[in-house]
Amino acid sequence: MSVYLGVDVGTGSARAGLFSESGETLGLGSQDIQMWSPGDGLFEQSSDDIWRAVCESVRNALAKAGLGPSDIKGIGFDAACSMAVLDAEGAPVGVHPGESDERNVIVWMDHRAVGEAAELSASGHEVLKHVGGTISPEMQTPKLLWLKRNHPEAWARAAHFFDLGDFLTWRATGSQSRSACAVVCKWTNLPHLGGWHADFFETAGLGDLASEGFRRIGTEVLPIGTQAGVLSEAAAGELSLKPGIPVGTSMIDAHAGGIGVIGADLGVETDFDKRLALIAGTSACHMACSPEARFIGGIWGPYQDAMLPGLWLNEGGQSTAGAAIDRIALRSGPSKALREKAERQGCSPYDLINDRLNELSYGQNPARLTKDIHVLPYFHGNRSPRADSSLKGVVSGIEIEPTFDTLATTYLAGMQAVCMGTRHIIEEMNDAGYSIDTLMACGGLIKNPLFNQVMADSTGCRVVLPAEEEAVLLGSAILGACASGDFPSIDEGMAAMSRAEDVVEPDAGQRKFYDGKYKVFMNMYDDYMSARQIMDEAIK
Repeated sequence: MSVYLGVDVGTGSARAGLFSESGETLGLGSQDIQMWSPGDGLFEQSSDDIWRAVCESVRNALAKAGLGPSDIKGIGFDAACSMAVLDAEGAPVGVHPGESDERNVIVWMDHRAVGEAAELSASGHEVLKHVGGTISPEMQTPKLLWLKRNHPEAWARAAHFFDLGDFLTWRATGSQSRSACAVVCKWTNLPHLGGWHADFFETAGLGDLASEGFRRIGTEVLPIGTQAGVLSEAAAGELSLKPGIPVGTSMIDAHAGGIGVIGADLGVETDFDKRLALIAGTSACHMACSPEARFIGGIWGPYQDAMLPGLWLNEGGQSTAGAAIDRIALRSGPSKALREKAERQGCSPYDLINDRLNELSYGQNPARLTKDIHVLPYFHGNRSPRADSSLKGVVSGIEIEPTFDTLATTYLAGMQAVCMGTRHIIEEMNDAGYSIDTLMACGGLIKNPLFNQVMADSTGCRVVLPAEEEAVLLGSAILGACASGDFPSIDEGMAAMSRAEDVVEPDAGQRKFYDGKYKVFMNMYDDYMSARQIMDEAIK
């Protein structure tokens, strides 16, 4: 049996998964990683700590699978699109003035570069057409500009700026190559237009990167499905693996999840215009692929060959999805008692909330319990399609007494709001030429059956759930399988290793309710912006 290793580094943990050539999970391992939050909107991590967690998770997965170092034929890495900064010797360079070099990773959700992102967006450069017209502070170019301005000593010492997935392949192989997935989607590299645009970096105040020949952000860009290198002696020792194992070019975590689900056989000819890969976790990503380039305001892309070779990628997203639901359910008055009860019963707090919603709705679809409770879920801004990181969340209809029942119904309203955000993204994509009616879903939120039904009902799309729950890890394992040469293309790897299992159909009886809910959702944004304008005028 051929075995492939997928490694995923998310916001809070590193995870490893071992998979067979048919995509069956053989063993999983996980290890938490540390996070520092030194100020409002600032989030930092350590690349050394992340690598330690990767090594521990791989060793755990091997032990659980009962496999040895020689059993692994290929390795794939994916990671959240955080940015790691290293010096010429490969040692960490701190990204926070006055703090230690250990904290050398600016996390994807860090919003320190909001001002820089606004400046770059105002430049009107051609590359902005490929990010929906507005560059996000979650992307890397604004973060580079912030670092240069606010920590010049670190800027001068830095020899390598890596997207986190590329850091992992560098640490594993020694190769300084970059993944087309990362540099195209997050760094404004456009291979179909010649790669890096020196005039954009000069306009952005980052002309030194251009004058250096872009050596600090990558001179070798590799396509998805290729080999980045082979596992080095040093990395093999740290991972408890055999040197020389092929290592695939990395991907962003959400994009690896897209590979893990979007190509699954549904018994009909695959039409990517109708499929959306929904990666629903702390945040959410929405991946749609097309043979033609589609420019959509507020939606990232089109990116050529950034997820599936031969296709253009459009990427929507929500900065908070699971995090928005957590914010509502786990930070209210009754939440402490809820968590304590869940711990005593050995279940998730959400299991208890779902049970109560079932009781309140007498075993029927609970949607209408939120008739008078509405949420605008922009607690960490809006990534798509409004592309406004300054937005805040709104909750309407809260009662004075914080009971468990009000917590439950507000939690449901928050979940509906997250799903309404996905509906908004789908509508924008469909208006631009897609005909999306099927959501190929993965991520932590799909473990909640209520979420899956709400998503189907809110969007009117069927939700397809994968046979293998850890679809992001599976996507990385497919990268490893392609690097090994066992599958000559991503398409063949997906066909062999990804499978669908369950399908959640929309409840037609809820369509009118959710159409009304969606009108309220859109009106809440208009009211929020009206209130902001009134108060801006009031304080002039």
